Amino acid sequence: MVPSRTCFLWKGSFDMPSPFSEPFSDPNRAAPGTANAREPDEVSDHPQRKNGGSLSPTLRSCLWLIACHVLVVCAPLSGRATERMVRGHVRASDGTPVAGAMVSLRQGTPFHDRTVFTNRAGAYESVVDIDEPFAVRIRRIGWRDLEHAGSPLASGEAPATLDFTLERETDRQALAEQLPSNRWLSLLLEEFEDPIQREEFVRQCTYCHQQGSAATRRLRDDEEWEKVLSLMARMGGSLSPELRARIPELWRSAYSLERAVPRLIGDGTLDDEQIEELAPTPPSRVLRATVEEWALGHVASMQHDLAVHPDGRVYSVDMMQDELYRFDPETGKRESFPIPDGGLPLGGVFGAAGGPLPPYANAHVGPHSLQVSPDGDIWMTLALGSQLARFDTEKEDWEIIELETGIYPHTLRFDQRGRIWYTMAISNHVGLLDPATGEQKTIRLPTTSFRQALALRAIPIGLWLSRFFDLSSLATGEGGGTTTRMPVPYGIDVAPNGDVWFSQLNEHRIGRIDPDSLEVEMVETPFSAPRRLRFDSRGRLWIPGFSSSLVSRFDPETRSFESYPIPIEPSGTETPYALNIQPGTDDVWICGTNSDSLIRFDPEGETFTVYPLPTRVTYTREIDFDARGGIWTSNSNLPAWQIEGGTPRILRLDPDLPVPRREAAALADRMP
Repeated sequence: MVPSRTCFLWKGSFDMPSPFSEPFSDPNRAAPGTANAREPDEVSDHPQRKNGGSLSPTLRSCLWLIACHVLVVCAPLSGRATERMVRGHVRASDGTPVAGAMVSLRQGTPFHDRTVFTNRAGAYESVVDIDEPFAVRIRRIGWRDLEHAGSPLASGEAPATLDFTLERETDRQALAEQLPSNRWLSLLLEEFEDPIQREEFVRQCTYCHQQGSAATRRLRDDEEWEKVLSLMARMGGSLSPELRARIPELWRSAYSLERAVPRLIGDGTLDDEQIEELAPTPPSRVLRATVEEWALGHVASMQHDLAVHPDGRVYSVDMMQDELYRFDPETGKRESFPIPDGGLPLGGVFGAAGGPLPPYANAHVGPHSLQVSPDGDIWMTLALGSQLARFDTEKEDWEIIELETGIYPHTLRFDQRGRIWYTMAISNHVGLLDPATGEQKTIRLPTTSFRQALALRAIPIGLWLSRFFDLSSLATGEGGGTTTRMPVPYGIDVAPNGDVWFSQLNEHRIGRIDPDSLEVEMVETPFSAPRRLRFDSRGRLWIPGFSSSLVSRFDPETRSFESYPIPIEPSGTETPYALNIQPGTDDVWICGTNSDSLIRFDPEGETFTVYPLPTRVTYTREIDFDARGGIWTSNSNLPAWQIEGGTPRILRLDPDLPVPRREAAALADRMP
């Protein structure tokens, strides 16, 4: 017989393999250890009611929300037979509440993580699937992670209660290693005297992965650095010879533990006030959020972009393995569809030249960006194949379209007439395809110098010559000489009036294309590295400054910019890769690509809200929304083994939802 309430008191750390640190962890493994059970006292165990007496309006509101949550759990809602509510408190060893702790519950193979935050009283609520093992991790900067594998919970109307006690992290190096990558990056950026070289480093050396993570800050000898920098150049992150020569010494100076730890943590043991200063408790709005992550692919995968289909399913492209994934968040079902390669070699059109690929990739066409078409099919760019592809979501078959001109199709968007506009990052074009007629048009974009224009026109010749001669040293930067900076058209979007706007990442400018005449107009940006830009419903263009750590609003009518520095500390260490505009609110959601976060900007109040994410090394490149207000993105750090746990994943942030989204509507109906 199952008791009406169960409570597990888990204190301290456990000497066992962490289910959160192993790739493809399996909560169905036997869970070692036992937990003590007790029946909680409903009054004395509630930190807001121990002292009795009258309650403030704030406390009454909190208790009212908890009561609503219990009502939601007990209500006979569809689907509740498979889930059980879990709630409890996270406290320090002295009994004080730990606010802002991330409580992650993992189930399933491949895994599904659900993370909630503790409130100011240290309380949290979440759910688990019944009759399935689960793993728990509690994480808060300043405390040691608490990890444990739990036994399955049986069905029951009342919530199960799981309380946890955390231990302070007193090891200063271990505490420093808890910090997100951007904190470590700040140490390296302080080594630059030249702001131009500093900007070049941020723009080129955070192209594919976080900078400052445990893997990237590792000290290497000069020979290993040559291998790393050559691979980086082949994949598009090309440095000037002067900066390339400085890299080994910069690393030794910034990231040696003897210098780094005191600069990050200071001397001695940190007290409560210093811990709060190091990692402030998020605001209450953030503490109401839920983050869900689903493993997708494997250690050699790269979930580059995703798109949410109107039917609620999510599509994601694995650029390193030529796969399209389809995921149903309601059932957890994952499907994959191999993308036809048409006989192209490994590396696609770049195959003979070595290609912009790491050695473990199995990519012939390299799917990159995807969008849902007006008729519900999925269109995507095949960057390595210089192709576009259409996936029929009902018939589950493919149509591959060869591009007439241009190399490396990158990001695509639909206009109001159902036509597809896409950037071509390597050849400096924007393309236009009308799916209804098959007609293609290509617009060559302006360059900044004759040398740049000549180098761009020489690329097709170089690819042809690479079939007969070894030109790999030119691609890796090992051939000596100087490099020519390419413009790299990157983001693209269509304005409400039909104008097409794009960014040139390396030239620090944006451009407009007249959709009828195809005339091009260029606009310099007052900040560096504009990347994936988007229009809001009022026709204002929002642009992330990748190496300038800001978001900017551009008015196409007045040609004016208004920029807002992103409030990630230390200032200037964030690298916002992309943003998107939430339908219905015009809120701007921004990728906190180097800080393991998603960032919301309210354009009316001009305020930011930062939502921490639970997985270290969460590198995000695109954002989409579902019909219920969920914010979707993918963790696409390349290589995936640098991600905590070694597995790429897609994730959904439900802001302002203190209970699972399945019950959100029921809770909303009870709100005053």
